[in-house]
Amino acid sequence: MKQQHLLLIDGMALLFRSFYATAVSKYFMVNTAGVPTNAVQGYIKHLLMAVEHVNPTHVAVCWDMGSVTFRNDLYPEYKANRGAAPEELIPQFDLAKEVTTAFNIPNIGIAGFEADDCIGTICEQYKDQMNISVLTGDRDLIQIVDENVQVLIMQKGMGNYKTYTTSLVWDEFNILPKQLIDVKALMGDSSDGYPGVKGIGEKTALKLIQTYDHIEGLLENIAHITPGQRKKIEAETEVLHLCRALAKIKCDTPLLQININDCTWEEVPSTAWDAISEHELKTIHSYLLKSSMYSGAGEIFSS
Repeated sequence: MKQQHLLLIDGMALLFRSFYATAVSKYFMVNTAGVPTNAVQGYIKHLLMAVEHVNPTHVAVCWDMGSVTFRNDLYPEYKANRGAAPEELIPQFDLAKEVTTAFNIPNIGIAGFEADDCIGTICEQYKDQMNISVLTGDRDLIQIVDENVQVLIMQKGMGNYKTYTTSLVWDEFNILPKQLIDVKALMGDSSDGYPGVKGIGEKTALKLIQTYDHIEGLLENIAHITPGQRKKIEAETEVLHLCRALAKIKCDTPLLQININDCTWEEVPSTAWDAISEHELKTIHSYLLKSSMYSGAGEIFSS
C-alpha cells in the first residue's frame, strides 16, 4: 500500500508568482468572456507539476482570507506597505479557487489568519500520521519543517524546488527550523512591514540565536554580547517580543478539523476538463495532454 503523503499548497504564493511572471509583458491571456487567466493558468501548472514531483496521496490548497489578520491587531502596520492587487489579478482570485475545486482539491482558509497559519495547523494535526510536503515561495514556512514535514521553495522557472528538510535547515543555518522565528524577530521583515531590532541584521541575528538558542537565552546572557548589540536590544526588548509574535506561524488556528479523505488525490477528474474548456485554459490543456496524468480524456480544444 502506498504510504500516505499530503501535499499542501500556498495558493496565494503560487497565484501571485504566476501573475507577475507574465504580467511584465502584459500577457494576461484574456478569454472570450473578457477574464484574464494568466495567473490561474500558471498557478494550476505549478500545482500539477508539484503533484507529479511529489506523487502525493492527498492534496489541499490554503489561501489568505482577506488582508486583515490577528497580526494587524498586534501591530496595525503589519503588511501595510503592500499595495492593492493589480486590476487584472482581482477576478482571478475566485477563478483560481473555482478551478481548484474542479480538480476535486479542497480550498482551505479561515478569516483572520494567513494561509501560512492554516498550513502550519494542518501540519501539526497530521504530521504524525503521514508525510507532508508544503509548496510555497515564502521562506517563512521553513520554520515548520519537521521530521515528517518538508517545505519546497519554488526556484526560478517551473518545477524547480529547493527542498528544506531538518537536515538541510541545519546545514544551511546551523539552527533548528523553529529557531528561525527568533532570527526573524531580531532582524525584522521589511516585506511584512515589521522592524525587528534596529541595527540588527540577518547575519548578527543568526549568530546570536546560534549562540544563545532563543530570545530568552539571549536576554539572560545579554551581559555577554557586545555593548553596541546590548544597547540596541535593551532599547527595543518590547518590540522584539512583538516581532516574534508576528513572525511565528500559528499552528493552532481555530481551523475546523479537515476531513483528510476530502483531500484524496487519484487522477484528473472530468470536472477539471470541463473547467479547462469553459474558461479556455489552453496552457493547462496542453500541459495535461503531455503529462503523466493524461489518461485519454480531455480532447476539448481543436489543434
